[in-house]
Amino acid sequence: MNFATDVVQAADPQGLALVELARDGTRREWTFGEVAAASATLAAHLAGLGAVRGDTVMTLIGNRPEWVLAMVACFRQGFVVLPCTEQLRPKDLRLRLDVATPRVVVADVRNREALEAAGWDGPTVWAPFTDVDADLVAPPAADLGPLDPCLITFTSGTAGEPKAVLHGQRYLAGQRAQAEHWLGARPGDVVWCTAASGWSKSARNVFIAPWLMGATALLHDARFDPEERLDLLEREHVDILCMAPTEYRVIAKRARLRPLGRLRSLVAAGEALNPEVLRAWEAATGVQIRDGYGQTETGQMTANPDGAQAKPGSMGLPLEGVKLWIDDGELVADPATVPTFFLGYLGDDDDHQTAPWHTGDRVTQDADGYLFFEGRTDDVIISAGYRIGPFEVESALVSHPAVAEAAVVAAPHEERGSVVRAIVVLRDGHEPGEAMVRELQDHVKAQTAPYKYPRVVDFVADLPKTTSGKIRRALLRGDVTEGA
Repeated sequence: MNFATDVVQAADPQGLALVELARDGTRREWTFGEVAAASATLAAHLAGLGAVRGDTVMTLIGNRPEWVLAMVACFRQGFVVLPCTEQLRPKDLRLRLDVATPRVVVADVRNREALEAAGWDGPTVWAPFTDVDADLVAPPAADLGPLDPCLITFTSGTAGEPKAVLHGQRYLAGQRAQAEHWLGARPGDVVWCTAASGWSKSARNVFIAPWLMGATALLHDARFDPEERLDLLEREHVDILCMAPTEYRVIAKRARLRPLGRLRSLVAAGEALNPEVLRAWEAATGVQIRDGYGQTETGQMTANPDGAQAKPGSMGLPLEGVKLWIDDGELVADPATVPTFFLGYLGDDDDHQTAPWHTGDRVTQDADGYLFFEGRTDDVIISAGYRIGPFEVESALVSHPAVAEAAVVAAPHEERGSVVRAIVVLRDGHEPGEAMVRELQDHVKAQTAPYKYPRVVDFVADLPKTTSGKIRRALLRGDVTEGA
């Protein structure tokens, strides 16, 4: 399947594809015909800059149509697209540039400084595409197979730097299962997935899954505001809302929940939601929040099915055809049954297609087959839906001249589920205190994406370690609930 021709171009050209809510407050509607034409023109421009089938094109754009157009242009020509969130810092971007070696970058002008600081000086298309010739003729769309490379997304990085996950073209068509049975989109629906461009969930649920079902995608390029989000749900007549668990928590705590127009479906993924939050949303809106589960490597694998009563706290049942089981408390999948399973990691020749896939997540299962997330078998921190590898944060901390050693663990938090907690050993001549906490937090924000910074910082004389010198993180995890 070529997503650009078989889905976008095959749709009614007058059908509503996108509703754009721009950062300056303006609103625009895009038809499928306009998306098809604009993405084909951009594909021609990318080809003119040297991109050929199989080359990587990196994007660094917010939730705006230019990001969608860039993605569709890559799908059309068989370019491998690497979407990046605007929260990435130069160090993060440099890693992606080094690993993925893009031929061209498509970026928002507001990200010029970060991109240049990362060392990029290659061909760049700057949104809002004022330099793209509208009369360009696109080359023929590529004839693509299910295993042809399509999309790169990066993991959080548990024991080292984040890994580049390569998905094939089958990843796009494979979204139909979750789009139908979890997202629940229907022709004519308005679907709003609030995930920032660059995240695994945004690539599949902002527009791919809705368009597979004939629905319209809503793009809102602005910071999260609880009351504004509820107002927009009503004003834009949103049928389906897909948000991170933290967003559901914050809205329940800080905004006035109420019936929300024609809202029919609420879905969440990334971490379990608190029972009180689930109850608050259902009581106010009359709609249950239905959870689902997946990984960067696998795509979505489970769901509380659309049209069925959700089980609070459960990540649902395996999607139709997906084979999952529990081995010594860990969730394991059969790759052959997961239509959105990845091809492999860039730079890694290991075959992941035949052996059982060990997720690293501890789960339980009830008598009805519903799965319940218990925690990670490794040390990844899930905070506000973001998966954060301790290694990256620890590396940023120890690069500060005052830090001798640092360990990073999760600490419980009322709204975010967990936050990053840093346990720091200072070098001689440096004193702990609030000023040092703020200095270290600012340092981490400057070194890596700001959502990774430690919201809790504790100072100790020594870190507990094993005889082989590894930090014993289990001894460092505590019931710390401070932070905002």
